Amino acid sequence: MTVVTLRPGETTLACWRAIHAGAAVRLDPACLPAVEASAAAVRAILSKGEPVYGINTGFGKLASVRIGDADLETLQRNIVLSHAAGTGEAMPRPVARLMMALKLASLAQGASGIRAATLRHLEKMLAADLVPVVPAQGSVGASGDLAPLAHMTAAMIGYGEIEGPNGRGAARDLLAAAGLAPLVLGPKEGLALLNGTQFSTAYALAGLFAAEDLLQNALLAGALSTDAARGSDTPFDPRIHAVRRHRGQIEVAETLRRLMDGSTIRASHRIDDERVQDPYCLRCQPQVMGAALDLLRQAATTLAIEANGVSDNPLIFADTGEALSGGNFHAEPVAFAADMIAMAICEIGSIAERRIAMLVDPALSGLPAFLTPKPGLNSGFMIPQVTAAALVSENKQMAFPASVDSIPTSANQEDHVSMAAHGARRLQRMAANARAVVGIEMLAAAQGCDFHTPLASSPPLEKVRNAIRARVPHLTDDRHFHPDMEAVIALIENRSLLAAIPAGLLPKMECGT
Repeated sequence: MTVVTLRPGETTLACWRAIHAGAAVRLDPACLPAVEASAAAVRAILSKGEPVYGINTGFGKLASVRIGDADLETLQRNIVLSHAAGTGEAMPRPVARLMMALKLASLAQGASGIRAATLRHLEKMLAADLVPVVPAQGSVGASGDLAPLAHMTAAMIGYGEIEGPNGRGAARDLLAAAGLAPLVLGPKEGLALLNGTQFSTAYALAGLFAAEDLLQNALLAGALSTDAARGSDTPFDPRIHAVRRHRGQIEVAETLRRLMDGSTIRASHRIDDERVQDPYCLRCQPQVMGAALDLLRQAATTLAIEANGVSDNPLIFADTGEALSGGNFHAEPVAFAADMIAMAICEIGSIAERRIAMLVDPALSGLPAFLTPKPGLNSGFMIPQVTAAALVSENKQMAFPASVDSIPTSANQEDHVSMAAHGARRLQRMAANARAVVGIEMLAAAQGCDFHTPLASSPPLEKVRNAIRARVPHLTDDRHFHPDMEAVIALIENRSLLAAIPAGLLPKMECGT
């Protein structure tokens, strides 16, 4: 099994992706002295007897209420249980594990005032594959992802449910089965565990990884559709894109050019083709997909920083013995990143659907109507294009920016929030919708290229087409279409089609390296 060593503040996006994919997590022990120094600073602050938010006061609007020393342990327990007020379906297990790892890395930077033993408890839960059952709805993305992180923390202290290697059960029982006692929280520790952006960031990272795979598969589908429609590769000429200067556009054009290199279909109509220009869905692929690539890279930069940062409050600075209250829990950067990813996913699916519509229209593609040899008797790809249109419409509705909304909470103490949580959470559904659209396009493009036999596409695109045909035969007469779609969607989801492409042919994505 792959093991990722978390080095707080220095973990790469490739490592976060590996954790999301199931890699084991190990905390770099070099971080522990800073953690212990931070915990010692909390003890020193308490010894002075001064009120410090979250350590010996109430929370939110109740910050002015002073809590006595005898009740500090109860205070931390109470904040966890009272804030565990989420609702809805549970987080997907891979995203919940990623959230735990993000929290572990944040706390390990020695700015949160927790003990090393508390860190070890969270690390041991990950090692034992004990994943808290966390309702996915209830966070507004400030003051941190309070409700979901409280559910995570509640499981650590023995409340709620945990999903272990052998199924779901009461948290206390599964902890005991793994040889772990419920955690007893020290001063500041409850607040440190449930304050932060790790829920929103985990979902946003999962969306980013899905969007990366989606974009790369969509480039394969777009190139294959271009050949199926006997489109031109002239729009991918590097001189066109060099004068506009956008990095993503330049790289996408190069990718499409290389993907089509050696296509005998393309060579067959290079001379005396009466068509002057292709539809935008073919001709403007570098401009649209390149813009999506640039947007995803910007989101990746933001999320890489957030994943390596500390979003707790108050922050403990051991060198000066201070506890400073601020607003690092506000997830606006994550909300903006999630909105960018949503826009990119939406546009990738949107232009793919336009290529499907083009391929099924004989007036535009020159192919048989709805890509069937016997139109009329057979409907061919008529309804899959309708399905693609429906999915794109859903994504358009979900692509509205979450970050522009705010509802004051906590009696107006927390009067501006980011809505990063559901802004990031929607990305999984959007990516699934867009994968299905690209899967339908893959089928349509492979079908279109079949009509050009004995001419073939380029060597890399033929590998893609062969991988599709190994699962889905050519459509001669109408048959049950759903299994064909599901088969190709699975090839996209498990990255099988990407694996058929030579290394380095697709654009390098920082979010996957």
